[in-house]
Amino acid sequence: MVDLPAGRQARWSTMIDEKPCSVYAIFSLTKEYIYVGSAYNAELRIEQHQRGKERTTKPYRPFEILMVEHHRNRQEAREREKYLKSGAGKEFLKELRASRREAK
Repeated sequence: MVDLPAGRQARWSTMIDEKPCSVYAIFSLTKEYIYVGSAYNAELRIEQHQRGKERTTKPYRPFEILMVEHHRNRQEAREREKYLKSGAGKEFLKELRASRREAK
């Protein structure tokens, strides 16, 4: 955390915590790969992945959006992101992807 005077620090952290944040999952159309992330602007962030602007996901392009969830603040979004990156969360996403394949 930035070392600010006490009054400013509290306002700054509250302002950030109250801003809506999204969690998203995208899957590669060329490889067995699902990426989970969070962002204040999920649409822009996913577009960055599609254009190859992110080193982690660049080799797996192109992507399809698997899910986007909107949360009240960064903390809630981060908790959900952590769950989706866990073993149980990965299984949930794999099942979601399988159900999408069956629907096509």
